[in-house]
Amino acid sequence: MGSRLLRGDERWSRMQGHALVAVPLALIAIVTVVDVLAPPDVHLGPFLVAAPAVTASFAGPRTTGLIGAVAVLAQAVVAMTRTTLTDLNHTLQIIALILISVFVTFLAHLRERHEKELIQLRSVAQAAQEVVLRPLPHRIGSLRIAYVYLAAEAEAQIGGDLYAAARTARGTRLIIGDVRGKGLEAIGDAALLLGAFRAAAHRQADLPVLVAYLEGTISSDLTNPGAPGSDIEGPSEAFITAAVLDIPDDESTLNMINCGHPPPLLLRGGRITPLEVSHPAPPLGLTEFVDSAFAAEAFAFEVGDIVLLYTDGVIEARDRAGTFYPLAERVAAWSGKGPHALLSYLCNDLLSHAGGHLDDDAAMVAIERLPADASSNGAGGLSSEL
Repeated sequence: MGSRLLRGDERWSRMQGHALVAVPLALIAIVTVVDVLAPPDVHLGPFLVAAPAVTASFAGPRTTGLIGAVAVLAQAVVAMTRTTLTDLNHTLQIIALILISVFVTFLAHLRERHEKELIQLRSVAQAAQEVVLRPLPHRIGSLRIAYVYLAAEAEAQIGGDLYAAARTARGTRLIIGDVRGKGLEAIGDAALLLGAFRAAAHRQADLPVLVAYLEGTISSDLTNPGAPGSDIEGPSEAFITAAVLDIPDDESTLNMINCGHPPPLLLRGGRITPLEVSHPAPPLGLTEFVDSAFAAEAFAFEVGDIVLLYTDGVIEARDRAGTFYPLAERVAAWSGKGPHALLSYLCNDLLSHAGGHLDDDAAMVAIERLPADASSNGAGGLSSEL
């Protein structure tokens, strides 16, 4: 999805550039006509330099050079109409216009090269993130799952939101988390946590033991002087908020350990209940500084219930007035059915609230409990393009 978004952005930017070319062309036409009709002591030719200068702000070097050539031609037409090409005043104006056109064309070349480098870096980061975030199965055990990852527009905002699911002998385990920080280092920390989760989720019998294993993996890496984001001269400030869930197949419950992550929302019969744990654990990577014993807490999770997991990029999205996105209120206003429809609704509503773009990455996973006889282990992935 990320590469298709990039290509769409490039096409839209190209279409906008073609439309904007009319502005410098219109400027050249107006200045030329007015200069020809102006009194002999009035000279508007110097204003023609604005045409290539403006073009360089949105177009590439070829278009900028072309507009510069048109401006020089227009200046020559003015010179021949009013006096001659050998007139000193017009000759100096033409020479100055040529030099300025060459200069702004070079600047347009530098800007275009810089933009291509940024696009390439963003593409690599998004490709890396797509590898880290493997698609979740549409159906797993007695659960139906939908998920979506909304990447922020700016290259620097590609971060470390994460989610994963794993089957055990008795049920399904899921994790959602958010790495502190942005960029490739955050993606590396997310990959470390997801790798540990996938390796141990089906082997660790108890949820506290699993989370302790994840904490040990993260802490050992963050305190490694060679690890990304580590500080040789002092303790690392990196950490990961996460919620780890264990959903048994044969019980109408949901067991969870919340490590500093926003509480999931339980949707039941139109009512929204935040799944607040009474003893939250600190984020992963911080237990070295905060004593914590991991303990799972149980919540009722019945057939037809939907649990929404999300990262703070959702609830911290602001509108133009600076108001945070009211996630619980918007979920309560939803009247559809199924996790896929819920995320489709939330994506559209969230982007509308934020004015079409987010300042931070946002991930959401919706989980619906199905009847036991509807259990299926199919691994058909649900598209995240909601």
